[in-house]
Amino acid sequence: MLDAAYFQRVEAIQFTIAHDDGVGHEDWEEADILLAGVSRSSKTPTSIYLANRGYKTANIPIVIEVPPPTALFRLRNPLIVGLTTSADRLIQVRRNRLLSLNQAPETSYVDQDAVTREVAYARRMFADNGWPVIDVTRRSIEETAAAIIALVSEREQPQ
Repeated sequence: MLDAAYFQRVEAIQFTIAHDDGVGHEDWEEADILLAGVSRSSKTPTSIYLANRGYKTANIPIVIEVPPPTALFRLRNPLIVGLTTSADRLIQVRRNRLLSLNQAPETSYVDQDAVTREVAYARRMFADNGWPVIDVTRRSIEETAAAIIALVSEREQPQ
């Protein structure tokens, strides 16, 4: 049925696709949710799932060598959620990604020390900014999204 909820979902999906992987930071204030995390921490699939539930969701990769836009730290509207995972699990996922792309399996992208530093850097950023954090190490996309939706509901409750 083409009701208001349907059009809200379509708008959320369009917004989410246009704001994937750090793109469109000038519009992030319009988001309901912004997900931050290191590469391969399920930001995009979780964003798409949330968009299908009607939430305008943007996401940004946290990369040590590339600081995020300062706009990230001035946002007031979106709920910013940090997604984290264990370094060992992240290395496993990244190795599989490299293999599927027929790329060299041994790079800093999967180096234990580099990945450990990357995860620690992201966690420190989340803590320094008081953003809620969800460990996605053993969670499905649906479980992660449910936890984020619960955070949105908590935030909307009158104090």
